[in-house]
Amino acid sequence: MMLVMQLLRGTVKHAGSSPQCSAKRLSSAVRGISSSLQQSCTDTDHPKVLITGGLGQLGVGFAKLLRRQFGKNNVILSDIRKPPNHVYHNGPFIFSDILDFKNLREIVVNNNISWLVHYSAVLSSVGENNVALAKEVNITGLHNILDIATEHGLRVFVPSTMEAFGPSSPGDPTPELCVQRPRTIYGVSKVHAELMGEYYHHRFGLDFRCLRYPGIISADCQPGGGSTDYAVQIFHAAVKTGCFECNLRSDTQLPMMYIDDCLRATLELLEAPADTLVSRTYNINAMNFTLHHLIQEIQKVLPDLKVTYNVDPVRQAIADGWPMALEDSAARRDWGWKHEYGLSQLVQTMLTHITTGNQLAQAY
Repeated sequence: MMLVMQLLRGTVKHAGSSPQCSAKRLSSAVRGISSSLQQSCTDTDHPKVLITGGLGQLGVGFAKLLRRQFGKNNVILSDIRKPPNHVYHNGPFIFSDILDFKNLREIVVNNNISWLVHYSAVLSSVGENNVALAKEVNITGLHNILDIATEHGLRVFVPSTMEAFGPSSPGDPTPELCVQRPRTIYGVSKVHAELMGEYYHHRFGLDFRCLRYPGIISADCQPGGGSTDYAVQIFHAAVKTGCFECNLRSDTQLPMMYIDDCLRATLELLEAPADTLVSRTYNINAMNFTLHHLIQEIQKVLPDLKVTYNVDPVRQAIADGWPMALEDSAARRDWGWKHEYGLSQLVQTMLTHITTGNQLAQAY
């Protein structure tokens, strides 16, 4: 304010004897000061975001979306792996181990973080083969995130999953509030995350937000060890070889979502005013299809696609315990969630992206 008054006094002092000239210069000065203040407020009003587990299926895409919204330097991607060059050069990237509480706290403090997006996790198939690792990353790591977020007043997003439900949950559709008895360590850890986050919200006032994702389909990155990986792998196989071997039955129906819808839903929930959120954990849904329906839709574009089955009893048992659809009316009511991609749009988009990517790779 002192700077504003000094500038205005200087403008009036040097405006000259002409009242018309003085008025014009004063008006111009006020507009310039107003513009500078508005720009400054806009810059400082943006959240400073840290994304953990940023090199997984969702982190890079979400960083890109947030950087378009808030500016390149306001979004820090982190992981324990070395990033590829295009990720490293597209915005801030740092090493962050969620199991190192002191290091994580230093990152939050030194970078003035206000939002924390916690994508670090060991997914279902990998977790079943290494339960000890899944417990350490998915549970101990979560506790570090919640404690630091509470200590520093952060808004924290932790994704959950349809795998937080189990065989005893209603399946078609699965409501937000029902019995949750998952049979994978990944699912169990996500139920734990939901309950711990809601406890921290009610006990300590933590601004915790959570979405139960369906299976997420993306052309830009390879699957990360989840039991819905087939829904991504089939597109790559259809374009590259024309043959695909599936480890689930053809009648297996699961809820799925294209990655653009998933990332947009996450941002919309993070931006929603706190007083509009009746819940802290929401289901979101987009499309529900069997493998048979997916194959039929792909064959409309690539009729020569050949599919064989080699059912993995472990993965099939996991999938059989999941919802066939997620009931998401609360998200649509409370913060306006609405998906954009159905099955036909998904197939066209995936095949176009993968085909274009292959052509570009061959060109170089």
